[in-house]
Amino acid sequence: MIEDLEQTFRWFGPADEVTLAAIKQTGATGIVNALHHVPSGKIWSTAEIKKRNDIIKAAGFRWSVVESVNIHESIKTDGKDRDRYIENYIQTLKNLSIAGINTVCYNFMPVLDWTRTNLDFRLPNGASALRYHAPAVAAFDLYILEREGAQNEFTSQQKKDAKKYLDSLDSTARQTLINTIMAGLPGTDEVFTIAQFKTHLKKYKGVDAAALKCNLAYFLRAIIPYAEEFGIKMCIHPDDPPFPILGLPRVVCTEEDLLDLINACPSPSNGITFCTGSLGANGNNDLPGMIDRLGEHIHFLHLRNVQREPDGSFFEADHLNGSNDMFAVMKSIIAEQKRRKDKGRTDIAIPMRPDHGHKILDDFNYNTYPGYSVIGRLKGLAELRGLEMGIKRSLY
Repeated sequence: MIEDLEQTFRWFGPADEVTLAAIKQTGATGIVNALHHVPSGKIWSTAEIKKRNDIIKAAGFRWSVVESVNIHESIKTDGKDRDRYIENYIQTLKNLSIAGINTVCYNFMPVLDWTRTNLDFRLPNGASALRYHAPAVAAFDLYILEREGAQNEFTSQQKKDAKKYLDSLDSTARQTLINTIMAGLPGTDEVFTIAQFKTHLKKYKGVDAAALKCNLAYFLRAIIPYAEEFGIKMCIHPDDPPFPILGLPRVVCTEEDLLDLINACPSPSNGITFCTGSLGANGNNDLPGMIDRLGEHIHFLHLRNVQREPDGSFFEADHLNGSNDMFAVMKSIIAEQKRRKDKGRTDIAIPMRPDHGHKILDDFNYNTYPGYSVIGRLKGLAELRGLEMGIKRSLY
């Protein structure tokens, strides 16, 4: 029998209203965590890492994956200080390795992390989901941000839909849209102002997708040899959504993009966080096929589903429902586990976490980070656990 995937849960630290005691009841054995209080670009000290790791261990868990050690914007834009920030990044990796933490998830999305327009999209059953509404993003880009060049990037119908959406908003809803799109990194309460965001956009004025991809390759060639020396597996998270928004390029959206970054610095330490929700928001991505072809490079799994809409919108669906065939996805993951076992690899129990759960039941009584309610994710984990067991029992 092939061993199970390692079941993990994301936890945002001591301030998270989802406690480690609550997570213990989900059946997860690993924690996905980061030092969100340390600013991007700063070194994570051995003392701070140990302090957090001791809390996780005391609760009966393993700190399975760091998500994320954020990459400073100077690295993404080829800023004058990028080599100094890369040196800091390498030192953080070394300090994590000293603590025995050896899987690090990161992303290379410019300025913003994952982007949504609605953090409380109500489903027919009353559950609350996250939603990306394409006309809302267009309305923000065209008529609130008023980004230079945006008028040339949308069709006449898209502009019409965007204006209609904007006109439907009162002042409160308009401000909510701004705050939702301008939210910063997960684990923080940072929200950019329009002026701050425009300043960031200026830094990317000469950075198109080709340049951003070159900057990613530079970063990888600098850190991966050290990661390999330290025994750390780096795994990039795909862009979310997997297409350019607000004039910012995205370079981790497709199978070709993933191949490019793997080939930029071939190494067992240069790998992928396979997020079925992020990649699955692009209907052209063949998720099971990507796992079949790129599976040896997958070090971490984010398993969730989205329901795509014709205009490019999507919302977070139930984990086993939606536009992506999660049965086929899980079957391909298990086939990759079998290949690893046959090759004598030891990393068969790939860390997996349920992602972006709905708010259901008692979740509404807690102020949790968007997408990270405890009961909604527990439901997702239970469904994924059952799917994995059913497939394995039927095959082996």
